[in-house]
Amino acid sequence: MEKQMNWSEQEKKNAALEAVKQIKDNQIIGLGTGSTAFYAIQAVGELVKSGMHLQAVATSVHTEELAAELGIKLLKPEEVEVIDITIDGADEFDSALNLIKGGGGALFREKIVASLSKKEIIIADSSKLVNKLGKFKIPVEVVPFGLSYVKQQLEKSGATCYLRKRDDKVFLTDNHNYIIDADFGLLDNPAPLAETLNQIEGVVAHGLFIHLATQVIMGKGDQVVVYAGN
Repeated sequence: MEKQMNWSEQEKKNAALEAVKQIKDNQIIGLGTGSTAFYAIQAVGELVKSGMHLQAVATSVHTEELAAELGIKLLKPEEVEVIDITIDGADEFDSALNLIKGGGGALFREKIVASLSKKEIIIADSSKLVNKLGKFKIPVEVVPFGLSYVKQQLEKSGATCYLRKRDDKVFLTDNHNYIIDADFGLLDNPAPLAETLNQIEGVVAHGLFIHLATQVIMGKGDQVVVYAGN
């Protein structure tokens, strides 16, 4: 088991280092959130340390703190019109580059940053590749006032709902919202469901990322495999 975990971490790191090769001087970089993005943020910090002029937009408070420690200059999303490259992780992806994200709770900011990006590069270990999305529950960020209504609407759409908790307390996002982890089962076609979720009042964001990833770089053993969008 320990060897498998070590391979997983090595795959994450290999994918991150491969993605960072695409960064050029004077670019604005989107920095993702999570255990895989951590390696990319460290590598971007090394680029800055070596003299590369980069600015970054973070997708979470945790990423902001890490970037600041590494000397990466941060911009707020409202200060930028476009981001050159974003490097982020995913909880699941398929060969069509559809994603489930939000296991770390940063889905709203991740989706905004992805939408601002010319290039959205997803980095992942090989366990994240699936034939069909849906084994990982779909995170749905909800304003607290709308919790009951959104839960009802999700259940009407076929979901089993779980209010996310941490340490026996209701989990709060960086935006002070709740997350419902919605289990719809395996998805034959995730796009219509994404549109359904978009229409529910009270939903701030959901974890289905459709047509947002430009490329997925997956670590596989000591190699990397690249999945490119159309």
